[in-house]
Amino acid sequence: MWELRRDEITGWWSATVVDREYQPDRFHEERLSGARDATCGNCEQGDASGISRRMLRQGAFHSVGTRTDASAGEAGFLTLSDVDRAGSWSTLIAPRGEHCELDQVPTPLIVDFLAAIRDRIRAGRELGSTAYIQFVRNAAAQAGAMTDHLCFESYDLPQVPHRLAEEIGGAARLSIRAGGCAFCHMIHDEVASGRRLIHRDPYGAVIAPFASRSAFEMWIIPNNHGSDFGDVDTATLRGFAETLQAAVKALRAIGMPPYNLLLHTAPLRERVDLTYHWHWELHPRLRPIGGLELASGIPVVPIAPEEAAAELRRALT
Repeated sequence: MWELRRDEITGWWSATVVDREYQPDRFHEERLSGARDATCGNCEQGDASGISRRMLRQGAFHSVGTRTDASAGEAGFLTLSDVDRAGSWSTLIAPRGEHCELDQVPTPLIVDFLAAIRDRIRAGRELGSTAYIQFVRNAAAQAGAMTDHLCFESYDLPQVPHRLAEEIGGAARLSIRAGGCAFCHMIHDEVASGRRLIHRDPYGAVIAPFASRSAFEMWIIPNNHGSDFGDVDTATLRGFAETLQAAVKALRAIGMPPYNLLLHTAPLRERVDLTYHWHWELHPRLRPIGGLELASGIPVVPIAPEEAAAELRRALT
């Protein structure tokens, strides 16, 4: 299979290039420990029984290279000395000694993580001093983890990430053209087809997106429409925590490789209630980026999402 696939929402392309029959060994990636020290800093600074927040860098970002008026310099660009620091980098950490994977810990702990993320978004929205808070779970050193302690990174960003802006804009255009939410339509279509559906429960669906950007990529989308994760009620969090755990458990079909788990939600200063739909994306880290991808910006995926979904379903049956 050699196909160029277009993401209907963003308009971005990916290449599904399958040149051989499915071979499990081809996608086995041994996880390297994220621990950098003999002792775990998160265990030392975390609480004994609950989720805690560890500030790693306050004023983490300079917005450099933004065009401004001529008074900023001959070239009309801001320089490093002309701008103030903005945003922060922190981490939400599990109780001391918790180094298990998301699918191995009690569901109430995942609920506590999701509630802490929701509350951070609410606080950021009320404060009004930033544009977006990006939450990421880095699993294993290849995915950027500095520790094997169970945690979620939090990046307080002074601007809306480009990928998210593309999603929001594309979803709005589809809503105008076809009516309704593009993600709600996606859930309906994927459940009806079943070809790329990995898991479904009363709170959410786990799918392999049609134009996947990485092998065994998964989107975890709530069944009920909502644009802002900060608006989610506790009952929904309790149910969706199990949906999230199911997605991570599905990775056991391919040996639980390194991965990144990303939250996409509405920006703090914008209301996109009718057209956007918050969701999580899970990207296994199974191969290096190749030359075609660097040259063209088109991700190359060596397994069809339909076949990936079939393999991932094995871990959930």
